[in-house]
Amino acid sequence: MREFLVEITTSVPAGTTEEEVARRRAAEAVRARELAATGHLARLWRPVGELRSIGVWRADDEAQLHEEVLGTLPLRPWMSLTVTPLESHPNDPGRS
Repeated sequence: MREFLVEITTSVPAGTTEEEVARRRAAEAVRARELAATGHLARLWRPVGELRSIGVWRADDEAQLHEEVLGTLPLRPWMSLTVTPLESHPNDPGRS
């Protein structure tokens, strides 16, 4: 699988009830665990003091990443994404 750096900003639409936000966030946590278990979600961070996420995600290609991985997130309709395909650097200390 290829790796992708994905920056996610989530904006809740005006007029959305707190119950709907809570329901989607709970479903998002479940789906994130499922994607981690299948190897699609490798790492996820939240920059200090910011309401966005930065993660390393894995998929066979960018189409699969958007359709079968990120597209299955319950919060996806509220997300804006920046996706950067990654490749190993020759000086990466974690490279085998």
